[in-house]
Amino acid sequence: MADDASAEFHDFFDRHHAELARLAHLLTGEAAAADDLAADALVALWDRWDRVRAAEHPVAYARGVVANMARGRARAAVRERHRIALFWSRRGDRTEGPDLAAVLDVRQALARLPFRKRACVVLRHAFDLSEKDTALALGISVGTVKSQTSRGMAELERLLDGRTSLELAGRGER
Repeated sequence: MADDASAEFHDFFDRHHAELARLAHLLTGEAAAADDLAADALVALWDRWDRVRAAEHPVAYARGVVANMARGRARAAVRERHRIALFWSRRGDRTEGPDLAAVLDVRQALARLPFRKRACVVLRHAFDLSEKDTALALGISVGTVKSQTSRGMAELERLLDGRTSLELAGRGER
């Protein structure tokens, strides 16, 4: 019995590791960490393999684990940036306002979206999942997927249009 479970898990790993790593990469924006995050998620799945393999949608379960781990990683990064900002805020040389010269690409724009919007946009558009499959992966309703995807896409358009406007203004066009 244990050999059957092991063989099933190895097959699941072979079929889905690359997809889970891509999902992790798009959710975190960190190529180097994506493989580790996918591997950590698969280790967590192995620990609960009996429950996972009995699930109606094991891949959706796996995507949910990756999404939750990515969310935890994002929260940890925010806490770390906050600690660094607190440290540097004690210094006297402050800069006011955002750095308008920064170039904004799609990954940077995605990174600026709140996690749930980013996850919905990535799963719907980068992974071409249906609203139902996205809802299953994130453990939310289909209606929430629809609204978060719509709002996320609108925000991405706004962020990317802002970049285009800045580039055109810098060249004296408009």
